[in-house]
Amino acid sequence: MNNLIEGKTGDWELVIGIEVHAQIISNSKLFSGSSTSFGSDHNTQVSFIDAGMPGMLPVINSVCVEQAIKTGLGLNAKINNFSIFDRKNYFYPDLPQGYQISQFEQPIVGNGMITIDLDNGESKNIGIERLHLEQDAGKSLHDQHPSYSFVDLNRSGVALMEIVSMPDMRSPEEAQAYVKKLRNIMKYLQTCDGNMEEGSLRADINVSVRKPGDDLGTRCEIKNVNSIKFIGQAIVYEAKRQIDIIEKGSLVEQQTRLFDPKKGQTRSMRSKEESHDYRYFPDPDLLPLTFTDDFVKEIEKTLPELPDVRRKRFIEEYGLSSYDSNILVSEKETADYFEEAIKNSNPKLVCNWIIGELFSVLNKMNKSIENCPIRAKDLGELINLIDNETITGRIAKDVFEIMLDTGNDPISIVESNNMKQVNNSSEIEAIIDKIIENNPDQVNALSEKPNLIGWFVGQTMKETGGKANPKTVNEILNKKLLNKG
Repeated sequence: MNNLIEGKTGDWELVIGIEVHAQIISNSKLFSGSSTSFGSDHNTQVSFIDAGMPGMLPVINSVCVEQAIKTGLGLNAKINNFSIFDRKNYFYPDLPQGYQISQFEQPIVGNGMITIDLDNGESKNIGIERLHLEQDAGKSLHDQHPSYSFVDLNRSGVALMEIVSMPDMRSPEEAQAYVKKLRNIMKYLQTCDGNMEEGSLRADINVSVRKPGDDLGTRCEIKNVNSIKFIGQAIVYEAKRQIDIIEKGSLVEQQTRLFDPKKGQTRSMRSKEESHDYRYFPDPDLLPLTFTDDFVKEIEKTLPELPDVRRKRFIEEYGLSSYDSNILVSEKETADYFEEAIKNSNPKLVCNWIIGELFSVLNKMNKSIENCPIRAKDLGELINLIDNETITGRIAKDVFEIMLDTGNDPISIVESNNMKQVNNSSEIEAIIDKIIENNPDQVNALSEKPNLIGWFVGQTMKETGGKANPKTVNEILNKKLLNKG
């Protein structure tokens, strides 16, 4: 796969690394008992610790530690039994302490790896450098007053996992696939809800360009991108911007940038800090974080079936293609819906309807499968009605539409609307005889145009309201008009 970008001086290679900030699913913050619920009134979920009041001592939330370990296991990463919390010093209005409690040289999770699946059927391993725990900052509000900015500290102290990748990605598509896969793994693990719109998952994207085979170029970091679509757009713009600078004979300045989705552009935010700018040192209020191998093993026992394992099972157990299995497991909710629907139904047919009909209508309705108006068990029952020839595939589409509108189950819809398939061969033959009698020209043309048989099939289905058994219709027509069977 050629991921090179064409410039005026030839081809350029993209080098991408991503730092994902994932909010941990927990009822309280990393070092305080304040609530983490989303959407509360400003500054209503703030303890003295979150507000940076003097003399307040942080106390580690054990649930957040377990969630970080669980995520590390899901990333095939090394779990460090000994880690240290550090103070990362910088001064923003929404950081009341003047520092962020984070981890630097000794994080809770070390090297790991995940596999991404690309649209061309290829797979690629992306290295994970580390996962560390840290507290979130508050939020500056610039749209509340014409002259002043305000600060909301509800997010201050919320537990984050910062997951740092190796610079292994070479295209926007790979970067998007990486964040999708990472998000999906955490949703399976139930360690982060992955809601990018609410800020539960944000990506800082490090982008640089170089001539193939050259040393790494100067990178720029694009902060807080909160959409898979925007990740791709931001990378494309930033790569072209850097290539243009270099080809004009200038140097790329290492800096932190923001992405403006309305303009589709990145803009400078500040010069990029290095680790020494933050003056890291161990937090004197927190002891080193230590736990045993047995503690990790107990957490490992609670891990659910993860996407790659589930995908393999779908192929082996249900006979699905690799492509279809990838689509189904790409969102936990879709895979769960599928498995509920096939409890008493045909897996391949259910898969086809989910990927085809269901995804199409959900996309038009701008709904996720979590908010699907058709229950999984009802979709499975609809497939059964097709499978046992109670209804035709054509009628099934009508039943499906009624299910969408009413939420009723398919059996009651079929019964109340007299939609059962017509299987009586004598009844179907009588209808066909009438069509043949009324259309002698088409009958005569069949000898030269045998494909006209399709016209007769259509007329028969029209006369029966789409309820005639297609197999029976074709058998009778072939016998009567083509002397087959």
